[in-house]
Amino acid sequence: MATMTTNPETQTRTEQQTKRPWLWNVVLLNDEAHTYEYVIDLCQKVFAHTVERGHTIACRVDKQGRAVLLTTHKELAELKCEQVITFGKDHLIAQSKGAMSVIIEPAEFGDGDEPVEKGGDAGGTAG
Repeated sequence: MATMTTNPETQTRTEQQTKRPWLWNVVLLNDEAHTYEYVIDLCQKVFAHTVERGHTIACRVDKQGRAVLLTTHKELAELKCEQVITFGKDHLIAQSKGAMSVIIEPAEFGDGDEPVEKGGDAGGTAG
């Protein structure tokens, strides 16, 4: 078996730098036509969040006007945004005409990871 030797002086090494994919937040926006139950159900069915996480998100969107649902790559963020839009209206509120508003935005770490204030009326509206 032949052994191959390389001259380190002539060998060029190309280092591949792996870039982290740009991350995007899927952000739910507040309104007055959806209940906490709707937000919790949406979080469970579209994002596989627990009831507790859904309640935390409902509290955040109610108190702060917006809540990060997910941080992911752009293609999945766009898909999840479409799934929120097609989730439909809140059948517990007569004036609900459709889904809640949702946007995607470039992620800035720390923005969506802060603890959410506990409390709020679980039976009230999320907006």
